[in-house]
Amino acid sequence: QVQLVESGGGLVQAGGSLRLSCTASGRTLSNDIIGWFRQAPGSEREFGAVINTSGGTTFFADSVKGRFTISRDNAKNTVYLRMTSLKPEDTAVYYCAVLTGDDWARPTSYDYWGQGTQVTVSS
Repeated sequence: QVQLVESGGGLVQAGGSLRLSCTASGRTLSNDIIGWFRQAPGSEREFGAVINTSGGTTFFADSVKGRFTISRDNAKNTVYLRMTSLKPEDTAVYYCAVLTGDDWARPTSYDYWGQGTQVTVSS
């Protein structure tokens, strides 16, 4: 069974950085477009970033543009989300998933969601 696994979350002070990792069991991600989403308590899951199969094309939500970067190492079957200049409003559970639909900004276009990794940014 295919499952994505997120890791790298934690508690960080505002202005700090974290790097999240997304890997998969039972699936080679090199042919997949991968998205990162986040969900804060009481809020809907929202788009963060997406990367194409080669890593040459990326898109970001306005809320993270200029602070987050997304990259991938297909040899390691891993996609990364590097987060810098973190703010308390970045606090959320972060998820990665495989794009299987048409709209890369919508969670409903993705499948194989992991359990997520908690990111908490203190002020």
